[in-house]
Amino acid sequence: MDHYKFYLGGRWSEGIEGKVMKNLNPATGVPFALVHVATDADVDAAVSAAVSACTEWRQTGPSQREALLLKVADIMARRQGEIIPLLIEESGCNFGNAAYQVGYSIESARSAAGECRRICGETIPSDVPGLFSYTVREPLGVIAGIAPFNVPFVLAANKIDKAIAAGNSFILKPSEMTPISGILLAEIYEEAGAPPGLVSVLPGDGQIGIKLVQHPDVRMITFTGSTVTGRKIAVAAAENFKKTAIEMGGKCPLVVLADCDLDYAVNTAIFSIFNHQGQVCMASSRIIVEEAIYPQFCEAFTARAAVLQVGDPTLPDTVIGPLINPKQCDFIDSQLEEAVAEGARLLSGGSHDGSYYAATVVCDIKPTMRIFDEESFGPVACLISAKDSTEALKLANASCYGLSAAVMTKDISTAMSMARGLQYGMVHVNGSTIQCEPNIPFGGLKSSGVGREGGRFSIDEMTELKWVTIQEGQSSYPF
Repeated sequence: MDHYKFYLGGRWSEGIEGKVMKNLNPATGVPFALVHVATDADVDAAVSAAVSACTEWRQTGPSQREALLLKVADIMARRQGEIIPLLIEESGCNFGNAAYQVGYSIESARSAAGECRRICGETIPSDVPGLFSYTVREPLGVIAGIAPFNVPFVLAANKIDKAIAAGNSFILKPSEMTPISGILLAEIYEEAGAPPGLVSVLPGDGQIGIKLVQHPDVRMITFTGSTVTGRKIAVAAAENFKKTAIEMGGKCPLVVLADCDLDYAVNTAIFSIFNHQGQVCMASSRIIVEEAIYPQFCEAFTARAAVLQVGDPTLPDTVIGPLINPKQCDFIDSQLEEAVAEGARLLSGGSHDGSYYAATVVCDIKPTMRIFDEESFGPVACLISAKDSTEALKLANASCYGLSAAVMTKDISTAMSMARGLQYGMVHVNGSTIQCEPNIPFGGLKSSGVGREGGRFSIDEMTELKWVTIQEGQSSYPF
């Protein structure tokens, strides 16, 4: 069994207490690695190293930051044949998802490199005679990131590279269920020549995250994960006056209107909910269909879902792999049982074997049902009938979440009206709710979070805006 140390202040460490945790393969439930975990004392040491590293890194020019990030991208590209199998083994994703994570992370690093030369302020006209007024963007300092288990490599990589581009140092706390993904990133940054302390990776339980949030020298927390945890982080960060970028859950709607291309809408919906077993915050877990085509859509969608391959994520034909934890299967069971008891109809799936949950389709979901607005985070498609586009919009917005939404229609006027009306941070017309690019403003509204990540939007979040004035001559004062 492989042993993994963690990366702290430019060195590989077994931790002050030398504790380890087992890393389980979700496909088999069998431990495949032992990972050393950090303690509160290790957090203190990592923050101290990060403060020192940032003192120098914030003085670097864009070319130096750019060179480091481009080297990171090149190393990822060279090592992807090694990284992809590890992601599959650790998170239970299939080959396509793992390859996507690595490919996106490569492009994210290159995108971050491009942002190094676009960190700009502006001049501001002043009514004061002889006053030159302008703004600059300056690094915050130490930024801590808490990454989730579902797409651990890409979400951690995207946080780190933007922080480095903006002149900050970064401490990553990976999910305790997928710590090796974070350790791989530490290896890559070390190989790229990152100065000691610029990037540290501290595996461990939630206590490590709490310590980072509470530490006075950590200036910002960037978090991706559950709404429950995100709320706690937001409160703790506010108490300590820290900046936050928080991306939490979603119950994302895909609105299918009667004038759409039905086959294309079905294919889009299939991808949007069953990608990575539904363990995607942007998954279309609510599919709202105009009643004129509701029966046809239900039939076609169920037929497609029933033939999706469930099984070993290492096999090329597998679409539905294991959920990260068998407990999630029990949670989904309880949602479905309650929904069916309240009048919903189970069209397909609804069963599991260990951590493998079948592609599940349940129709006639009503807003009064728990499953309507509660994340399943599994391969569960909730089909909902709407009288028309007006009711579809109302149903789509009837959620505490506001991450991603999509609408399928051939009518451009309807598309534009729906895009304006949908209370979501991201809206897609004739496309999946699962979309992301390195340079876009990723984030949501309401209980889906605050702040935006990606490209220059991350740079804005990870810098402080400073106003500077220079007075020509002498000012006159009233006293």
